[in-house]
Amino acid sequence: MVEGFITGLHKSPYHGFSVEFAEHRLYNEGESTRHVDWKVYARTDRLFTKRYEEETNLRCLIALDTSPSMYYPEESKSKIRFSVYAASALSYLLTRQRDAVGLCLFSDRIETITPVRSTATHLDKVFTLLNNVGNKPSNQHRTRVGQVLHEVAEKIHRRSLVVIFSDMFDGDENTEEVFKALQHLKHNKHEVIVFHVMDNQTELLFDFEDRPMEFIDLESGDKIKLNPADIKTHYRAEAQKFHAMLKMRCNQYKIDFVEADVRSDFSTILQTYLIKRTRMR
Repeated sequence: MVEGFITGLHKSPYHGFSVEFAEHRLYNEGESTRHVDWKVYARTDRLFTKRYEEETNLRCLIALDTSPSMYYPEESKSKIRFSVYAASALSYLLTRQRDAVGLCLFSDRIETITPVRSTATHLDKVFTLLNNVGNKPSNQHRTRVGQVLHEVAEKIHRRSLVVIFSDMFDGDENTEEVFKALQHLKHNKHEVIVFHVMDNQTELLFDFEDRPMEFIDLESGDKIKLNPADIKTHYRAEAQKFHAMLKMRCNQYKIDFVEADVRSDFSTILQTYLIKRTRMR
């Protein structure tokens, strides 16, 4: 559904003798004749060599938040479902481009991290792991986004593209640590993309029915009864403040920030971003 949109996305400016033909150039005396185009010589009586354009071997690690908050809304699991679909599509596209991809599943810690490879068998392994994320979280621990991303930054020893799928809610409520972790990834020369996965209607706008309701924290199990109308104004202000700060910090660190509202179609969100990225190159 998104195949083709990032084909040729990361062509190298360097020239060598590898994959795709780029252009002819005049042969210089003393060079190897291995890459002389003899058909052109037959037509023009002049020696030209073929130049080829290398494709980069991009290394990509997809970090997917599997903490309990990602299984909201509980009836549809749409945050984790969006993340799994999008991560699968990107993994498939990267592998088709002969780029290497790896997967990191995390909550309060790194639960699974694969090598970064470009083989079909490795892609099958990535798909299996994503498929097994399942309908419920593997634990009830609070998210530690900042702590985990610091650890990811230390584990990646070669410059890579790091794609993060998360609601960025840190169980320690230490948003500054999340920002430091993102900065850590950039400091280590990685390119970073954050897909901020949210159910905007309820998590940002707090749009619930005007009646007494019980809210349950999916990570701690804490419960509270209240009328949403009583706190809607204050909640919206705090939620928008966090969202705006996260977006500002990403822009400041030159991190691509993608707003992923799970009530929108995932292919539309991914397609829009990929087209935008292609135009940036």
